[in-house]
Amino acid sequence: MVWYEEEVKRIEGLQETFDYLPETVFYGSSSITLWSSLYTDMASLKPINLGFGGSTLAACSWYFQRVIEPVKSMQRLVLYAGDNDLGDGRNPEEVYLFYSQLIYHLREKFGDIPCYFISIKPSFQRWEIIGRIKTANRLIRQETTKDPHQHFIDIYPDMLNDQGVPSRKLFEPDGLHISAEGYVIWKKAVQEAILEAESLQHVI
Repeated sequence: MVWYEEEVKRIEGLQETFDYLPETVFYGSSSITLWSSLYTDMASLKPINLGFGGSTLAACSWYFQRVIEPVKSMQRLVLYAGDNDLGDGRNPEEVYLFYSQLIYHLREKFGDIPCYFISIKPSFQRWEIIGRIKTANRLIRQETTKDPHQHFIDIYPDMLNDQGVPSRKLFEPDGLHISAEGYVIWKKAVQEAILEAESLQHVI
C-alpha cells in the first residue's frame, strides 16, 4: 500500500482547512478525486472530497482509520471504488469482500450512518472485463439489500449509449476517466439517492 502514501498524506487533515464541519464524505478512486465540480454540485450536503488517485477498494479499507475516522462530523459516506481492483486482476468476489470489510469499519466507528455505493462504471478501457464489473456490482447490490443504511446507486445504465456501449461524451479521451458531462449524471444520481433514502428514513 506504500504507493498511496503521498496521496493519503495530501488528504489527511484536509477537513481542518474547511470553514464548515463536513457532513458528506466522498471517498474512493480517481473518479472521486477528479470530480472538480463536487464542492459546488454537492454544496448543500457539506461535502469533503477524500478520494485518492488509483485507489482500490482494498486500499480504501486499509486507509479507513487514517482518512475517514478523523472526520467526526460525518453524517454519510459516498463511495466509489472497485474499478481499479478489477483492473488489477482481482476477481469480483474479492471486491465484494473488500467492500464488506469497509462497511465493517464504518459500522464499528460510526454506527448506522448511511453509505452510498456508486456502482462500478462501464468504460472503454475496461470493456474486456465488463463481465467481472457486472458481477461485482451484482454482489455489492445484493449486500446493500441486507442493510437499510446501505444504498446502491446504479449509474451503470446511464453511462451507456443506445448501442449498449459506453457513451463517448461521458468520458475523457483516455476512455476511463469521466468527463464533465459524465459528472452531471453522477450529480443527479447521488442527489436523488440521498434525498430518497433520507426522506424515507424521516417518514419511518
